[in-house]
Amino acid sequence: MHFSYCPFCGNKAIDKEIGDEGMIPYCESCSMPLWDMFTTSIIVAVVNEFNEIALLRQNYVSTTKYVCVAGIMKIGESAEETVVREVQEELGQTVESLQYIRSYPYDKKEMLMLGFKACVRKKELKLSGEVDSAEWVPLDKAPSLLREGGIAWQLVKTIIESK
Repeated sequence: MHFSYCPFCGNKAIDKEIGDEGMIPYCESCSMPLWDMFTTSIIVAVVNEFNEIALLRQNYVSTTKYVCVAGIMKIGESAEETVVREVQEELGQTVESLQYIRSYPYDKKEMLMLGFKACVRKKELKLSGEVDSAEWVPLDKAPSLLREGGIAWQLVKTIIESK
């Protein structure tokens, strides 16, 4: 989100040079730079002890490709807590261990996605209402089921290549 008006006082922002950052929207009334904002979210490859990954179908995302578990971080929640919550909510799985992989800027939705690998013990998938279906897939088969070049695809490819 790029600010034209101050979210605190409502006054129109001016452009002001702020050090090495260049021209930034600035509120003269609040004496505050108004940095661009983005939503922070997680994306996670949920992998079980049989080297299978849980892939989801969410028709509001894609009707042709699978996706990984993803979700928005809530205020006061760490990225790790978000992963544990989202994996439990969307798949009914309990995270046993967690590994941070890397971050992925998602310009289209003004998001920063923090990518993780979560290890779980395989059990029946219990889906939330926002998941149309999900299944366990051999990890090495997953890239062909994801949108090539997409963030989920990049995350899974990184995990496969790190073995």
